Amino acid sequence: MEFKDYYAVMGVARDAAQDEIKRAYRKLARKYHPDVSKEKDAEARFKEVGEAYEVLKDPEKRAAYDRLASSWRPGEEFRPPPDWDAGFEFSGGGVGPEAGSAFSDFFESLFGRGRGGGTGGARGATFRARGQDHHAKVLVDLEDSLQGATRAITLRMPELTADGHVTTRERTLNVRIPQGVRNGQQIRLAGHGGAGLGNAPPGDLYLEVELRPHPLYRVDGTDLYLDLPVAPWEAALGATVQVPTPAGTVDLKIPAGSATDRKLRLKGRGLPAREPGDLYVVLRVTLPPADTERARALYRRMQEELHFDPRAGLGR
Repeated sequence: MEFKDYYAVMGVARDAAQDEIKRAYRKLARKYHPDVSKEKDAEARFKEVGEAYEVLKDPEKRAAYDRLASSWRPGEEFRPPPDWDAGFEFSGGGVGPEAGSAFSDFFESLFGRGRGGGTGGARGATFRARGQDHHAKVLVDLEDSLQGATRAITLRMPELTADGHVTTRERTLNVRIPQGVRNGQQIRLAGHGGAGLGNAPPGDLYLEVELRPHPLYRVDGTDLYLDLPVAPWEAALGATVQVPTPAGTVDLKIPAGSATDRKLRLKGRGLPAREPGDLYVVLRVTLPPADTERARALYRRMQEELHFDPRAGLGR
């Protein structure tokens, strides 16, 4: 999948005002409309222009795209970083699946899950209407999920200036991180969304949690996984070794005859929940280096005495 430069598609500068983008879209839409255009690639160009406009016309999607675009060039192989939109506060629910289906895989990878702003809701409402709900993705440390915590989280809300340019306004909230919160779960902050009309209550703010990568543990639902290096003799003969867990170090018995990728389960030592997750210790047999003559001699002795063929099962 290639990175798309929506500004180049529209033929406008990156600092173009919203009115400039609107004028460029109208001009290109007339030029490439399939019903009137004689261009050979009119339909494809019309869709491309429509997709670019869908992003650049919306201050929220445009601000998030601008942050991403600063690190990519048109035509480069592209995969969106997992936290590319973390910390951006979006109003509404974004584009729905029926709209996103008309756009490219590039657009879908960024906004296809309902990310990005929307201009509906309270703006078109009558005298009294509840404010729009807002949404943001936030990165949370695994330790905060394990213990629960209160953290100051700063969000950036894109908005238009008086001259039609996009800027961002920051706000910092003290957020209680629930113990055991998992990837994809939402934290609801009542009354922290968009303002209501006619003295109606404000909307809510929903924070979608994504756990930061941890130096030791991988997270799968409520379970944790830990890669544990073991020496060949520990795997072959069995051993008791010390293993770090979120609650502290424990002694773990490695059964004799273990091999790489064997999983040992520590029940209930994963994320807290009604049914707590487990900690799976994944054995990784690690060879000592043959960096001295004595070490090389030991390896040669093993070669001579063990008569071990690791490829015996390949059907030779």
